[in-house]
Amino acid sequence: MKLKVPQLLWYGNTELELDFPDSWDVRFLPPKGHDRPKLNPQEMEQAFANPIGTKRIRELAQGKKEAVIISDDISRPTPISEIAPFVLKELNEGGISDDHIRFVMALGAHGAHDNHALRKKLGQEILERYPVYNHNPYENCEPLGKTSRGTPLAVNREVMSCDLKIGIGCIAPHPHVGFGGGSKIILPGVAHMDSIDHFHREVMASAPQTTGMGNYDENVMRFDTEEAARMAGLDVTIDALFNLHGEVSALFMGDPLLEHPEGVKLAKEVYATEGISGADIAVSNAFAKANEAGISMFAAIRSIKLPGGTIVLIINAPEGQITHYLLRSFGKAYGGRQYVQRTIPTAFKVIVLNPLKDLICVDWFADAASVTWAQDWTEVMDELRASHPDGAKVAVYPDATMQYLASTVPA
Repeated sequence: MKLKVPQLLWYGNTELELDFPDSWDVRFLPPKGHDRPKLNPQEMEQAFANPIGTKRIRELAQGKKEAVIISDDISRPTPISEIAPFVLKELNEGGISDDHIRFVMALGAHGAHDNHALRKKLGQEILERYPVYNHNPYENCEPLGKTSRGTPLAVNREVMSCDLKIGIGCIAPHPHVGFGGGSKIILPGVAHMDSIDHFHREVMASAPQTTGMGNYDENVMRFDTEEAARMAGLDVTIDALFNLHGEVSALFMGDPLLEHPEGVKLAKEVYATEGISGADIAVSNAFAKANEAGISMFAAIRSIKLPGGTIVLIINAPEGQITHYLLRSFGKAYGGRQYVQRTIPTAFKVIVLNPLKDLICVDWFADAASVTWAQDWTEVMDELRASHPDGAKVAVYPDATMQYLASTVPA
């Protein structure tokens, strides 16, 4: 049986073929909205003509002096180069000229981007026309006070210098806030490391049962981001949703606290996946967030039988895993403020398919010695046949970084 999963979003957007023995019971488990069509430019423009809970950007721009467009980073699939021109047109029509517009990359605790990454996200034309700044979570942040959950909020100085603030991001399942996008462009996007640390530690610890992939309605971390966005004066957010090819299949624009919930209503449908439990093997492909591939463990671990199951993680990110100053390792026994050394339990096996292996790419969830490495699918199948000589029941998640398990059924 042959299946194809998407690969290399920022490097040509291709597919990888997976070949399984015909005698194996293989279940291909895409998200429900995997085949939604890509929006054309006219359909995208409708989002700007019909904002949710606020005026058009061209109206908001009237009388304003300085505008900032806050962009999510290369760890998200959002094609800023396709969306930003609509924003820029609105700003110009509202009376804000190009020399009063800048972009700030909402890196949160992620590493700074070079121009190779910025060209992929923004396109060369934007780099030539507008200044584009990396957010620095350690410096140049303006204190704004504390949220009601105690987060000491300090926000990027360049963002705060502008009297019109617009965020562009995407709505996708997220292991902390339920669904990303919206107000998250401020916290953690352009916040200080102390803010990010408190948000991830104390706020999450206050009600951890409300957090997790797809958990949104009562999520305390989501509430903290929304309060932070209001404190920072975020005017507008624009959020994209995607199909399984990484194409924009829906676009929402409006007031951050009104637009995002509307987008999440659709996201709950399109990213929901009916998974299986008790599988011998779970294949979790990382595509849209290939450089945050640890997220793909969530679906896999819920799907395999214990003990004895095998997880296959497909991590094909030529740039490697995104630097995370809060959560990743920076030495053999230490890392960011919330880094935790982990290893794979003996109850199951993890095979990592990574054509460009580096030993710390698994530090989100394991140490290098506790996983089995493979460079291509042939090597993976050699390992699987050895571990499951009598055949296997297999769950295949084509993009486990953008899926959440709405439910599971026995394999």
